[in-house]
Parts: sequence; C-alpha cells; structure tokens
Amino acid sequence: MSGALVTVRAIGSLVAVLGLLGLFVWALRRGSLKLTSLAPKGTIAIETAMSLGERRSIAIVGVEGRRLLIGLTPSTISLLTDLTPKTSPAATLVPTEVRSR
Repeated sequence: MSGALVTVRAIGSLVAVLGLLGLFVWALRRGSLKLTSLAPKGTIAIETAMSLGERRSIAIVGVEGRRLLIGLTPSTISLLTDLTPKTSPAATLVPTEVRSR
C-alpha cells in the first residue's frame, strides 16, 4: 500500500469514529438514549419536590418501596410523614356488592 492510501484510510476511520461519538452524544442529550440500566435499581428516587421559600423545600422520596415526605433546609433533613399506605386485614377484603331496592 502506498503512504497516501494509508493516510486516507486513517483519516476516514477517524472521521467515522468522531461521527459515531457525535451521534451518541446527540442521542444522549436528546433523551432518546437512556443509560438507566447502568444505574442501581430500586435505591432512592425523588418523585417530586417543591420550594417553600428561601432555601427550604419539601420532597416526596421513594426508598425501597416506601414513599416518604421529607423537609429540607440548609442544615437539616426531616422526615415529615410516611406516605406508604398501611395495609390492614380489612383493607385486603373485597367489598361486597351493594344492592339497591
């Protein structure tokens, strides 16, 4: 092979690799390519958050199947309440049909 042909192949390969890298970054920024399979599953997820004023907020956080309402300040994180529904034996029963007269 001649030196010019090797140079053209090297430049062509470099352009192809940079093009694929650019396409990957574009798809990642656009949101059509998600890498959630690499993240640990089921650990902590912030469902929603709301600001209450200067540097204070509340958030609903999902942690291992539980939903928690927490309060956040610059120096404190406080559990306000557990939003996970409590299941009781009566709640698991299927209600009977109400008959109209």
